Amino acid sequence: MVAIQPRWHPDDFAGRRLEEDGRLEDGGRWKVVHLPAIANPSKFGPDPLGRQDGDPLPHPKIPTRNRRRLLAWWDDVKRTSTGRDWHALSQGDPQPSEGALVSRDLLRTIRDGVTVVEPQRIAVSIDPSGGGWDTAGIIGGFLGADNRVWITHDKTKAMSSAEWSRTACLLAHETNAGVIYVEWNYGRDMCTLAIGTAWQALQDEGRIPKDKLMPGIDAVSAKQGKLLRAEPIAQQMVEDRVRLRGAFVDLENEWATWQPTDADSPGRIDASCVLVYGLIPEVNKGAIVHAPLPTAPQPGQFGRGALHGPASAYGRRIGQ
Repeated sequence: MVAIQPRWHPDDFAGRRLEEDGRLEDGGRWKVVHLPAIANPSKFGPDPLGRQDGDPLPHPKIPTRNRRRLLAWWDDVKRTSTGRDWHALSQGDPQPSEGALVSRDLLRTIRDGVTVVEPQRIAVSIDPSGGGWDTAGIIGGFLGADNRVWITHDKTKAMSSAEWSRTACLLAHETNAGVIYVEWNYGRDMCTLAIGTAWQALQDEGRIPKDKLMPGIDAVSAKQGKLLRAEPIAQQMVEDRVRLRGAFVDLENEWATWQPTDADSPGRIDASCVLVYGLIPEVNKGAIVHAPLPTAPQPGQFGRGALHGPASAYGRRIGQ
């Protein structure tokens, strides 16, 4: 049996096998061939290629003797990766996600597909792609009569500007959203033009009725800096002011693994931040600095509105 994988977590498949079965050199069952991008025998043990500390992994299009170019290539990979991705994909050195703003326990706790709540304001939020086919964040949700933000849809994926604007318009039509939130700091005028053009095109195609008015477009001025932008939203999750209308695997994974030290934040995080800032504007007025890591609410912490029961109780989804 041969297993080949990036190391996303210390207790992933490879980690569990080595923990239970052991390495060949220690009398166990598995021979490990570990080829980190940058060799580190002092940490990982003898390098299979005989490299010394700091030596780069060869590249098929770069001469092996050109160490400077190889190091520059791997340095560019590291610079354009999140810290967690670099360690998992390039170094084979899984990093725990304890430094993330939101724990998985908390995210599982705020899933709620059964509570009946009356929407007061339905919205779609957009974190537009930077160009080409970058990832565009598109999140749908509403502010409920219980004064919570409920996240109901995640349409995030790699899209061109023409595609994300159409996707956002179709989601707004599907959910009967009254407003589309875009980030003031990034391409506000471009977003407004793209959405207006897409709405008209979808009406011409018959996918949106001609007599249906386009939702208003509201620019949300989110805080500069990824940490200052995401921290208050994480705190709203702790305070039970944000819930998920069921399980959103990709959205939850991004929140549970993003580190404040990462240079960029994924589109789902940015779009969900814009949604909450738009629906609960007062959250955007203050800044939480060096907030403790949010944890799952304790039973009864939020009174009668708190979540109770196992995660399996949230299996049935209901519409707005």
